[in-house]
Amino acid sequence: MKVIVAGDAKTGTTTMCTALTILGYKTYDFFEHYSYHGDDWNKLLESGGSVDDFRRMYQDVDAVTDVPACYFWEQIHEAFPDAKIILSIRDEDAWYKSFSKQFVTNNGLQNFFTIAPSIPLFDWWKLYKWYKNTMRVVSGIEFPSKKPPNEMVSRLKYRMHNNYVIQMAPKDKLLVYKVSEGWEPLCKFLNAVVPNVPFPRKNVNATFWEETAKENPIAIANRKRNSRLLIKLFGGLALIVALCYKLS
Repeated sequence: MKVIVAGDAKTGTTTMCTALTILGYKTYDFFEHYSYHGDDWNKLLESGGSVDDFRRMYQDVDAVTDVPACYFWEQIHEAFPDAKIILSIRDEDAWYKSFSKQFVTNNGLQNFFTIAPSIPLFDWWKLYKWYKNTMRVVSGIEFPSKKPPNEMVSRLKYRMHNNYVIQMAPKDKLLVYKVSEGWEPLCKFLNAVVPNVPFPRKNVNATFWEETAKENPIAIANRKRNSRLLIKLFGGLALIVALCYKLS
C-alpha cells in the first residue's frame, strides 16, 4: 500500500481513483472494495475486525479510495505505515449538494438494477448486503430508503471526518488536496512525473453506476460472463422444453 485517499465520498474520489491509475497505481475504489472484498467488508461493518484484516486484504494493492475504506484510513495506515495519505476535500456547500444528489440517486433500487447485470448472477444478495452495510456507515440511513440525507448531520460528519484526518494523520505524509488543483500538487506529493494527459473528471452529476457498468473492467467481464451463462441456461431450458414436448 502506497497511497490512502482518506477523503469522504463526493470529494472527487472516483476522479482520484482514475488519476492514481493513470500514474500507475493499482487502485481499489468503491466497486473494487465490493468485488474483491465484499465478504470481508460485510464482516468488518457488521461485527468489526482488526488491522490484520486490512493488511491481508490490501497487501497487493497500491492505493485505496472512497467508502468504506476512507472511514478506516487510520487502521489501513496502521497496517501500512509507509503509505502516504491524501485528504481530498471540496467546498462544503458544493460537497453537500453533490452528496445529497448522489444519495438520492443511490439510495433506491433503480441503480441497484442498473449495476446488477455487471455483478455475478449469484452474488446479487452479497451486493445488496454490502451496499446496505456501506450506506449505513456513510449516511446512517437504512437502504433502500426514500428519506433524504439529514443535512445537519451530514455536514457535521463531513467536518468531523476532515478535521480528524488533519489532526491525526502524520503531517509529513499528508496532502490536503482538491481535485480542481490538477496534476501538479498531486504528482509533487507522490514524486511522480506529470502525465501528458488532461486531469480526469469522473462521477459528475452522480453518474457513478453508469460509468462503472460501461468502463470498469470487472463490471465488463462480469457482464460478458453473465451473458454466456444466461445463453447456456436458456439454451438448456429450451432443450428441456423441446424434449418434454417430444415425449408428451
